Amino acid sequence: MKATKKVFEFLEKAGTFYLATVEGDQPRVRPYGAMLYFEDKIYIMAFGKTNATRQIAQNQKAEICAFKGQTLRIECRLVEDNRPEVGKALVDKMPVLKPALGENGENGVMYYLKDAKADFFKMMELVETVTF
Repeated sequence: MKATKKVFEFLEKAGTFYLATVEGDQPRVRPYGAMLYFEDKIYIMAFGKTNATRQIAQNQKAEICAFKGQTLRIECRLVEDNRPEVGKALVDKMPVLKPALGENGENGVMYYLKDAKADFFKMMELVETVTF
């Protein structure tokens, strides 16, 4: 199985993941749940004009953490991709978001994970590392 697909499936099962960004020298962490597997990439969505989108614009480096029987930690860069087909794919997958995001997700910002290193842990022991 492709590393990106394996990581995405773990995030899907976890349901909620936590995104850490940086504001100056202060880490900022928030829960997320909107994710998409599209064109062999993992995408996450942030609502437009938020602290998170401003922080990512300043520094693309981020970390994602999720737990579902194991812990997954991902170091990555978040690359903006606001093609309408990406936003529409997310809205089609998660129609509950359509009132807030619009028909093609135009009120959100789509990011894909790039230069990612994903570590899977079980009971604090590193089990596997994958890159994509």
